[in-house]
Amino acid sequence: MEQENAILALAALAQSTRLETFRLLVRHEPHGLPAGDIARTLAVPHNTMSTHLNILARAGLVSSERRSRVIVYRADVSRLRDLTLFLLKDCCGGDADLCAPLIEELNPCRSKEKVTG
Repeated sequence: MEQENAILALAALAQSTRLETFRLLVRHEPHGLPAGDIARTLAVPHNTMSTHLNILARAGLVSSERRSRVIVYRADVSRLRDLTLFLLKDCCGGDADLCAPLIEELNPCRSKEKVTG
């Protein structure tokens, strides 16, 4: 990821409603959520939510798909991965031992398996 794209994504997430929206969509991967459901869940007026979703889409963090009269939004998990890797690329000066706890925290599914397994 280039620095300008990272700045655009981080700027889009630097607002509470957009950050909540993105996190909600990540939780609903891979199916996504209709725009109206997102607005109702977060108690945001539909026209305001539309603006937030457009900003997230311009930053490449969400995509949309029209299904009949409904627009379903999905988080772009690959873009999230790229942004995370951009931020952590030089983590701990390349010392894997220092980065291991951070990397473990970034794998929430594996952490759940350890707890439940």
